[in-house]
Amino acid sequence: QVQLVESGGGLVQAAGSLRLSCAASGNTLSAETMGWYRQAPGKQRELVATMHSVGTTNYGNSVKGRFTISAGDARNTVYLQMNSLKPQDTAVYYCNARFYGDTNTYWGPGSQVTVSS
Repeated sequence: QVQLVESGGGLVQAAGSLRLSCAASGNTLSAETMGWYRQAPGKQRELVATMHSVGTTNYGNSVKGRFTISAGDARNTVYLQMNSLKPQDTAVYYCNARFYGDTNTYWGPGSQVTVSS
């Protein structure tokens, strides 16, 4: 049973930084893509950033230039460095992953990020 374990959310002031981490456990398959989506109250879930196993990245327009996704040293681990945070970045951030040889898409439980003005 695949599980995505998230950490690093919290409360920060505007212009501050946070780093989220996500680690997959419970399988031996290699991740094809890992990344982050977010959902603010009353809004649809939206792309934050994703990374493919070959290294290509994709960012949502609202975070380009401020957020950076990177692979961890440990297998099937990904980080999201969030800089210059704004109150509109406040949301629940969900880790997302797909694995080679597995047709399912997996989601973490979500980490709350709150940016105060």
